[in-house]
Amino acid sequence: MKKTSLSALFCLLAFVTLLTGCGKPKTAPVSERIAKAWTARKVDENSTTVFTAGGANNVRPGYTNFRLDLSQSPNVTLVEFDGNRFSGQWEVQGDNRLILKNLNPQPTGTNGTIEFTITNLGDTEVVLTRTTASQKTGGTVNVYTLKNP
Repeated sequence: MKKTSLSALFCLLAFVTLLTGCGKPKTAPVSERIAKAWTARKVDENSTTVFTAGGANNVRPGYTNFRLDLSQSPNVTLVEFDGNRFSGQWEVQGDNRLILKNLNPQPTGTNGTIEFTITNLGDTEVVLTRTTASQKTGGTVNVYTLKNP
């Protein structure tokens, strides 16, 4: 009787260990997954595609130089399509908001802060939608599909 009870206890323990150890792998937080250097793959301004990497007829070919470097958390470097460079800090709020703050020099009309909604985040691609219009692009709301590497 004792051997049967002891065997049943070990089987139950092994079963519980198996169930708890085989769960889904935990996904790293957004703040860790987005902490990379990103470049433009595609950019839409007010739903019009103005840049596609490798494209021959880009409306804004300067997006070839666009870079959003989040790899040195909490520091950020943003290089815009016109070559202007901004430095500051970044943070993620919730699972879907990226905030660039204390940008220096201050991008026109931003008070040093630019916010994005994180629409999609994968290992090698992120889609960011600016939450306010960009004065630099004529008051458009921009969607950036960025790639790494």
